Amino acid sequence: MPSLNKVFLMGNLTRDPEQRTLPSGQPVTEFGMAISRRYRTPSGENREETTFVEVCLFGRQAETAAQYLRKGRPVFVEGRLRYDSWEGKDGQKRSRLLVVGERYQFVGGSPPAGATTMGDAPEEPPEDESAPAPVHPPPAPSRMPPADPARKDGDDLPF
Repeated sequence: MPSLNKVFLMGNLTRDPEQRTLPSGQPVTEFGMAISRRYRTPSGENREETTFVEVCLFGRQAETAAQYLRKGRPVFVEGRLRYDSWEGKDGQKRSRLLVVGERYQFVGGSPPAGATTMGDAPEEPPEDESAPAPVHPPPAPSRMPPADPARKDGDDLPF
């Protein structure tokens, strides 16, 4: 049976990213996100609900996220769900559902200089303000024949 595990989230960081290194040497960064949903109840009342989600990034994306993301910053994350379970220091069974981020993108303005978008794509160079504005070609001429001025019914269709 086929299956799919894909998540797209856009929200704000609830805390600064926390970076650590696995015994293998691979960097890992974790942060929390708040995703809000606004809706109107059947009675007409406006409401907002917020979902809090833990996100985990690995490798180079973990390093850039730890370097450039900060609490409150909006971010788009694409990833997959993972269920973790462990036994706490107090002997209690613990578990959590988290998102393993596969890609992320800064949202709401330009990222800081040197930052990347979608985790590993190079950032476009800033525009040179002294450069001339781009010239756009004129629109293509219409392929519709002009309306027949002799027609009195106001119908511009050629058929």
